[in-house]
Amino acid sequence: MAKQKNTEKQMSFLDHLEELRWLLIRSSIFILLGAIVAFIFSDFIFNTIIFGPKDSNFVTYQFFCEISKTFNFEDSFCNKELPFEIQNRTMEGQFSVMIWTSITAGFIISFPFLLWELWKFISPALYSKEKKNAKLFIAISSLLFFLGVIFGYYVITPLSINFLANLQVSEIVKNQIDINSYISLVKTTSLACGLVFELPIIIYFLSVMDLVSPQFLREYRKYAIVLILIVAAIITPPDIISQIIVSIPLLILYELSIYISKFVQRKKPKTIVKS
Repeated sequence: MAKQKNTEKQMSFLDHLEELRWLLIRSSIFILLGAIVAFIFSDFIFNTIIFGPKDSNFVTYQFFCEISKTFNFEDSFCNKELPFEIQNRTMEGQFSVMIWTSITAGFIISFPFLLWELWKFISPALYSKEKKNAKLFIAISSLLFFLGVIFGYYVITPLSINFLANLQVSEIVKNQIDINSYISLVKTTSLACGLVFELPIIIYFLSVMDLVSPQFLREYRKYAIVLILIVAAIITPPDIISQIIVSIPLLILYELSIYISKFVQRKKPKTIVKS
């Protein structure tokens, strides 16, 4: 009997690995299909999206320019031209950039499908009530991710580019930025913000597993606020308006995570202690 039980456990473990293998295969196919679509529209992706923040007429610069005029701050966003050029230094550089940018865009496009695959993988370990929330989980997670990507692209990326482009250690040094460096900033910032905006979802699952509690999040709130303000100060120009605009969504996400953890804790059955 012991051998039979061990065999069943081994088979179930192997089946689990098989499901994981197929999850990775299907996810790779989704990303590849998204990358193909992005490659077809590569002209639009590069000229309009990727190099959009390079243009001084980009909507974010215009918005901050109007704000800086209204509050009589130094109009560092009212530039006629950003003082740097983008160049390619290697023979295969532009081809490599095109391929990897298409793959990144494919990941962003296929994100809801990747979540669906992830949900199917973890659903056997969930209760029937939790399984019914699949559509809600995918919808909310996808919405938060896309909002984060948009926030990263339209807010943090232009702030970073504008600040770094106008930073000079000496007038002798001219900014001639390698294409890989520029695109890496745009991609990393946008994707990082997309993943950071998944914080409420992460806190939900951590709360379900009793790894995080609302008391813990409240206790360390002051440290989280300081960390958020430091990050905002690093990635924005030295004016208070820019820092506030970057900090507000992150602070809202943290406060939302506290309420989510509190909601999960209320839904859990209370243990009865016998005297």
